[in-house]
Amino acid sequence: MTERLDLNAARPEPERAELLGWMFGQLHTEYGERPLVPRREPMHELISTILSQRTTHQDEEAAYHELRELGDWDAIIQAPTEQIAHAIRRSNYPESKAPRIQATLRAIREQRGGYDLDFLADLPVKDALKWLTDLPGVGVKTASLVLLFNYARPVFPVDTHVHRVTTRVGVIPRMGEQAAHRALLKLLPPDPPLLYELHINLLRHGQKVCTWARPKCPACVLRERCDAFALYGNHVPSFSEKPAKP
Repeated sequence: MTERLDLNAARPEPERAELLGWMFGQLHTEYGERPLVPRREPMHELISTILSQRTTHQDEEAAYHELRELGDWDAIIQAPTEQIAHAIRRSNYPESKAPRIQATLRAIREQRGGYDLDFLADLPVKDALKWLTDLPGVGVKTASLVLLFNYARPVFPVDTHVHRVTTRVGVIPRMGEQAAHRALLKLLPPDPPLLYELHINLLRHGQKVCTWARPKCPACVLRERCDAFALYGNHVPSFSEKPAKP
């Protein structure tokens, strides 16, 4: 009879929090320090993150810059939706993103009288998240990115790469990305620079090593404590597949 593996995902929260701290150290050594410095202004971050869904960074940037060629935010609200969709065509699903972007801009202008988001720096985190996620087309990932990247608030954005790596290693059991935001933040200290660096380095690791299909396990600095590697060795299945028998 095969001995049952004691997987990380089945362990209590303090042990999984320690594992996440170990991962932070391993990724810090591998990819270096990532200082928390805003990469772009808040409205740019918000709209670009909407554009980034299921889209490469290069195409996201191209779509954003062509969108801004249409004019200021008021002009983008007033433009025909088909014109917005054409401007952001390098982003996937432009026909659905275009009306969402216009609705989001309209809601911000109606509630704030303009497009200054700096009031979010002083709101309680829970209220800031709610205000952002109440906007049309803004989910918890987009809201968390804006709050952490621009205002150094103690939240932890979970994109597809962060979700995949932390699930495979076993920091969290299998769950959706929305639930993963809460589950991972519960294991982390309220330290924005640490949260930022961990997010950025997990994203990079997911892009370069722990890829959706055929992850490069022999090159992975996390493999010695990874549930997926313990189960499958160098033949970890694609992340969308249901767990198979090892």
